Amino acid sequence: MTEPRSGIPWRDATVRHVSHPVPRAVQLRLEVPDRPEHLPGQHYVVRLTAEDGYRASRSYSLASTAADPLVELFVERLDDGEVSPYLADEVRTGDHLEVRGPIGRWFTWSGETPALAVGGGTGVVPLVAMLRHSIEIGRPDLLRVAAFAGSPEELPYAGELSAAGALLGFSRDRRGLEALAGPRLSAARDRPTGRVRGEDLEALLAGGQTAYVCGSAGFAESASSLLVTLGVAPEQIRVERFGPTG
Repeated sequence: MTEPRSGIPWRDATVRHVSHPVPRAVQLRLEVPDRPEHLPGQHYVVRLTAEDGYRASRSYSLASTAADPLVELFVERLDDGEVSPYLADEVRTGDHLEVRGPIGRWFTWSGETPALAVGGGTGVVPLVAMLRHSIEIGRPDLLRVAAFAGSPEELPYAGELSAAGALLGFSRDRRGLEALAGPRLSAARDRPTGRVRGEDLEALLAGGQTAYVCGSAGFAESASSLLVTLGVAPEQIRVERFGPTG
């Protein structure tokens, strides 16, 4: 993949916490010395170097805010990936990783203007950083969040999102929903299973919002098209897609 601009140095990060809160994914919390502050929506690059010198690097969105003493990444395991299987299966507390960041300005939210954040699957990760930031600065009223996945058990940060009032939608089933709590939980129970719909997003729209959409290419295309249909100007929609490289 394309390396980030050379002005950002590589740093040696120490893994301080490893967990697997949903199937086929890993949450990593890293200590990164002398790291610069970052904005919600930015990402880090993780680079692995094999014994023969071969290098592979991938970008992962930050779930943590600048106030967090550790950098938090959430990585979906891709069977044919060069980086994610190692991070998900092999990394242990105390290991060292080579990282670079923060990267990206287009998909960032400062917390000063109204925003609508729509995420699918692990695409909710940068939205979690936005949500945490809004709470830290005392402006959760400026951010509305919608999160979608196959089921509650597959949704990263499902409990945190639900408790903060995010709208939840599931395309396959609602197993695990009973373990969640939040002001919009009844809507999640009543909503029929299925992909993101216009009526899901319409209730969250307000004037002057910038919309942030993150997910797979298919999800991002569907959600952003729905927003345009609902009257959101294309220039007010910022999209970040994820998926396998190459």
